Amino acid sequence: MSTLTVPTGFSYVLAALVATIPLHIWQTMTVSKHRRLSGIKYPRLYADNAEMAASPAAVRFNCVQRAHQNTLENISHLYVGTVVLGLKYPYVAAAALGAWIVNRIIYTRGYASGDPAKRSSILGMLFYMPAMLAIVPGSMYTVYQFISEGL
Repeated sequence: MSTLTVPTGFSYVLAALVATIPLHIWQTMTVSKHRRLSGIKYPRLYADNAEMAASPAAVRFNCVQRAHQNTLENISHLYVGTVVLGLKYPYVAAAALGAWIVNRIIYTRGYASGDPAKRSSILGMLFYMPAMLAIVPGSMYTVYQFISEGL
């Protein structure tokens, strides 16, 4: 029977995972603020085209709502990948998820301008690309290592 030992430094992985909570809270508060400013009522997720044509606030609401939705669409596989990668490479996993969190802040702030093109900046990509390249292929390689070791 094989055993799995949590490596030294795994607490940093946990810290990075927990750091996504304030990110989500901040994004939620940003969406709520822009919902109030735009007058878009629950349960609607987005302003329609007529509302956007009539109001820059509605455009900004749609943009921050989309930024938050994009984060939610990606977080589950990043959680899994970070934990898996962290079982062998905890410092890499924690740093990669930390970089992704920084990217999400830059992404959301850019999107909140109301100009969707500003969601992707050079600075944001400097955090995003290394994070994704570490977590996605890194977690796959880690699984391969575990399988090869008979774990």
